[in-house]
This record gives sequence, structure tokens and C-alpha cells, in this order.
Amino acid sequence: MDETPFRGAAEDEDLAREIADNAEADALPRDRASRFYDRIRNTTRRYLDRKSPVAGKAGEFLLLVPDVFILLWRLTTDARVNSKDKVLLGSAVAYYIMPFDLIPEAIVGPIGYLDDLVFGVLVLSKVLGSVDAAVVQEHWSGSEDILVAIKRVLNAAEGLIGTDLVSKIKKMIMK
Repeated sequence: MDETPFRGAAEDEDLAREIADNAEADALPRDRASRFYDRIRNTTRRYLDRKSPVAGKAGEFLLLVPDVFILLWRLTTDARVNSKDKVLLGSAVAYYIMPFDLIPEAIVGPIGYLDDLVFGVLVLSKVLGSVDAAVVQEHWSGSEDILVAIKRVLNAAEGLIGTDLVSKIKKMIMK
């Protein structure tokens, strides 16, 4: 039986709460974040292997999902990032982990990570206003330049998840 990102939803919710509670204290659970990263990456890879023609353009963006997740998490632990930004970054990590969000993975599968990706990239874009881009690049594991990836996701966001959802996410971030 294939492992899904929805197994362990209670564990993911616990991790989300723990991240939110500890965003300012640099006390994030590394092993649990790494396991979540691995689960997203493996599930996304299997999904794309099975559905690549159907996933179309969304497929190339789904490959960014785990890398953006781990970048957000790493930035929450970096002393060069201020507390206000750490809270914002922690909220993006929590958004990834929560099983029910604007496009719930529990219902639509890995395609549901697209809103998580847009949320994370919008947070990164906002954080780049106060965090040196070199710090962000230092923590990036993806294959393309993170600044290019951010711009690509922002340019495609409305096509990926729709104008209404992008607007809702922007409002959530501005709170």
C-alpha cells in the first residue's frame, strides 16, 4: 500500500502546533520536519510518476513543494532572521502541515500542495523585504535559483490555484 501524506495527520497537526509555539525559540523538531519533507517529496514523486501527463504544468511546480517547505523551516531556525519573520515563516510551515486548508491534500492528493506552495512563496517574498537574499539562498536545496523560483511561482499562482484563493492567501499573510 502506498504511503500517503495524510497518514499521520494527527502527528502533522502536533508538529504544526509545536512549530507555531516554538517559532521564536529556535526549538523546532528537526527530525520530524525532515520526515515530513521526505514524505512530501516521496508522495509527490510517486504521484508525478503515475500522473505526469495529467499533472501538466502543475507537475513542475509540485517538485518545488518539498524544497520550499524545508527552506521555510530552515529559515525559522536561523539567528539572522528576526522574530517577527520567524513567526510568519512558522505559520507557513504550519500551513503546509495542516491536513485541511484551502485545497486539502486529504481530498485532492498532492495537487493540494499547490496552495501550500503559493502560501510559502508569498511568505518568502514578504520575508525577503527584511532578510538578506543571501541568507535565503544559503538554505535553499532546490536545483534552480530560489529568487527565480519565487518569481516563477508568483507569476503562475493565479493559474495554479485561481485568483480567489491567491487573494485569500494574501489576506491571511497580511493579518
